[in-house]
Amino acid sequence: MDVVLLIKAAIMGIVEGLTEFLPISSTGHLILAGSLLKFVGEKAKVFEIAIQTGAMFAVVWEYRERLARTVSGITREPQAQRFALNVLIAFIPAVVLGLTLGKYIKAHLFQPVVVASAFIVGGLIILWVEARHKRLYGAMDLQGARRARIETVDDMRPLDALKVGLLQCVAMIPGTSRSGATIIGGLVLGMSRKAAAEFSFFLGIPTLMGAGAYSVIKQRDALDWADLPMFAVGLVFAFFSALLCIRWLIRYVSSHDFRVFAWYRIAFGLVVLATAYMGMDIWKD
Repeated sequence: MDVVLLIKAAIMGIVEGLTEFLPISSTGHLILAGSLLKFVGEKAKVFEIAIQTGAMFAVVWEYRERLARTVSGITREPQAQRFALNVLIAFIPAVVLGLTLGKYIKAHLFQPVVVASAFIVGGLIILWVEARHKRLYGAMDLQGARRARIETVDDMRPLDALKVGLLQCVAMIPGTSRSGATIIGGLVLGMSRKAAAEFSFFLGIPTLMGAGAYSVIKQRDALDWADLPMFAVGLVFAFFSALLCIRWLIRYVSSHDFRVFAWYRIAFGLVVLATAYMGMDIWKD
């Protein structure tokens, strides 16, 4: 057993769990972490996608009662049916575009300038959305719950879910952030901060678990049973770090906005540009 490899897997799992649900792009951080750890190659790419499942299991665990009620009431309760339908509708665009454009994106968009641009533009969009949100709801009402059109995920209509699903597709551009696209997009659509964050969590379950399973099956010839400990460690550390992040984020959005993440994205994007300009080869996935 390669202890050093397991330590690297644990670090990658922690990075995944801490960044998956924040609007700062887990992909960009995993590329950087993998490069710094010399954890690269085809097997590493599969690993990075697969451990997203660990982060999604954290959502399943944290919202297990809600999900259990949905499953048990899917045949008879309108609320459960509407919730499941909304998640399904939001999930479909990612499947369609992922299957049609996935290869092109991996071949052409995983470039330093693209990643940096996505970080910086995303940060500027967050600043704009927060300024707009402040004008609409006032500085003292950060949550916006009293006036938001969609206070909880149960208030969403199928059209709202479709719009969020289309926004999630923007995150196929590396450096964009799936959580950022869905949460900040949700605010623009009239969702409260908590509703936007929670629906982003729920939408990630089929999206990222599906991507992880698809990647493992597609690249199964490159894997063997000796890789199982590495994947297990990554999944476990992604699960626990994601669980902490989810609980922290829900508390955070009750009294804070997302501007700190915007400035972080802009700074991170500038770092990407600087390292690329200096010829530092750390952004090749």
